[in-house]
Amino acid sequence: MNDKQLKWLSYLTCLIMFCATFGGMVVTKTDSGMGCGQEWPLCNGKFIPAYTLSSMIEYSHRAVSGLAGLAALASLIAFWMFKRTRRDLVTYAVLTAIFVVLQAIMGAMAVLVPQSAAVMALHFGFSLIAFASSVMLALAMRRIEQAKDLSKLENLPRVSKSFRNLVWGTTIYSYIVVYIGAFVSHTDSREGCSGWPLCNGEIIPELSGGVGIAFMHRVAAALLLLLVAIMGHFAFWRNRNNREIQMLGITAVILCLMQVLSGPLLMATLHNDELYIFAALGHTLLISGLFGVLCYLSVRVWQLSKPVSK
Repeated sequence: MNDKQLKWLSYLTCLIMFCATFGGMVVTKTDSGMGCGQEWPLCNGKFIPAYTLSSMIEYSHRAVSGLAGLAALASLIAFWMFKRTRRDLVTYAVLTAIFVVLQAIMGAMAVLVPQSAAVMALHFGFSLIAFASSVMLALAMRRIEQAKDLSKLENLPRVSKSFRNLVWGTTIYSYIVVYIGAFVSHTDSREGCSGWPLCNGEIIPELSGGVGIAFMHRVAAALLLLLVAIMGHFAFWRNRNNREIQMLGITAVILCLMQVLSGPLLMATLHNDELYIFAALGHTLLISGLFGVLCYLSVRVWQLSKPVSK
């Protein structure tokens, strides 16, 4: 396979991983996790389930997740065979395959043996890592396939180790915020804080039960916005000779700002189930995109913080 074909394979894998991640969000937001009963891989004892909304949502998610596993395996084989010398690309493909399998196993276990909210939140976390890995694979392959001179990819301006560490810290912290957000969903704490930006009309509410969980997520999200804004500032102003780093920084800031501002929309639609599901899905998709961008930026700053090989 040539570079162009590998690029399109990585795009396809990323698209299918996105659909699988999105499907998992729909299952969670519609409480369809037990739509097929406590059976896996069959749905209520049937290969093709009887039509109910919850069973179709859950079974469709299972089918797309299976397709994501096949796409991840195809990418792993293709990049191992034709791009083995590019260890970064092979690593992305390996991570995609590993985490799509892990999230599938956790999904099956959640059906067969009900899990705690903490474990279910981790299930989404693994799915997100699989999606982020596929995003990194697609972006890296696009950069390589479109490069006119491969040597220029290795001789870009270096980034400082302090900026590298800032990006890494931001990325790790963003994953913690994602986990807290998933924990809010799986503990049904979304109504812990009413109103926005205040929580139940108070700057610091009584931190008990769902209120404490919801408030902790809000504080964590606010700190993430501050951290991403600082990182984006340095990405743009300290890397004027590297447009890729600048654009990744700007994209991260925009996604994070949109994700935080989607909070008021969640509060406004909290008691309207038809609208709330769309607001909640948009909220989760934004943080998923942000995490993918930050993961790729983390790899790029690591590559660009190393001395140029002579």
